[in-house]
Amino acid sequence: MKRASGWTTTGARAAGAMEGAEVGDWTIERVVDELYAAEAGRYDRTPITDEFPGLDIETAYRAQDLLVERKVADGQTITGVKLGLTSRAKQQRMGIDAPLTAWLTDAMTLPAGAPAPLAELIHPRVEPEIVFVLGEDLAGPGITAARAMRSVSAVLGGYEIIDSRYRDFRFTLPDVIADNASAARWGSGPVALDPADLDLSLEACLVEVDGEIVDTATGAAVQGHPAEALALAANSLGARGHRLRAGWIVLTGGITDAVFLRPGSSVSVQFSNLGSVTVTGA
Repeated sequence: MKRASGWTTTGARAAGAMEGAEVGDWTIERVVDELYAAEAGRYDRTPITDEFPGLDIETAYRAQDLLVERKVADGQTITGVKLGLTSRAKQQRMGIDAPLTAWLTDAMTLPAGAPAPLAELIHPRVEPEIVFVLGEDLAGPGITAARAMRSVSAVLGGYEIIDSRYRDFRFTLPDVIADNASAARWGSGPVALDPADLDLSLEACLVEVDGEIVDTATGAAVQGHPAEALALAANSLGARGHRLRAGWIVLTGGITDAVFLRPGSSVSVQFSNLGSVTVTGA
């Protein structure tokens, strides 16, 4: 079993204590089984909350922790975390006031220039990301944006491929939390800069699909500044008994809306200071 250095299972153990607690025909363990099978089998399904209204946010995070423990038991290594629903507009649509967090593993990393393996995915979408590399541990509660940025050793421009296991990307907030925030793949460009040299709220990106510009935004779309998202991640994880670890990657959240990635198509992201990165569907 591979574990990232310092990975603790405090939250997962708490989940394990509840996984046999039945609500109708549903348990936390069954939630994990259903989502794990959908991802592995490359098929989508209706939202779990359609059948299991007892899946609330707290229960969903317990399921999420158990889901990543299943992946670790299969030989994957936790390499970081991602944030979802970081833009104000997306939060308003979902009726929440803070982003959600989820886990990254080594199996999700796409090397530079590698195509996205569409045969392993269901209905992938790509969104641009400002990517942090942590130089030290970071643990909530009480983490501010300024404190969070002091833990960052490098900033890169990147992308995330999200791939919800729910049909037509239809889900409630607990559904998507349990589904590890639709995490699938991610990649970054070759430019790594010192965060002290950047104003990330003004870092602009331009998204192209097959050479056609489809969206633009700046880092301010991520909670006003990506550091705010990092602080929120540290505090949210701290409340669940976890901490961010030195060397981990943090995907701070989609800067623009996600675009579909289709076979033979390419999505490129051009950043003002962080270079460019392209992913092609294959």
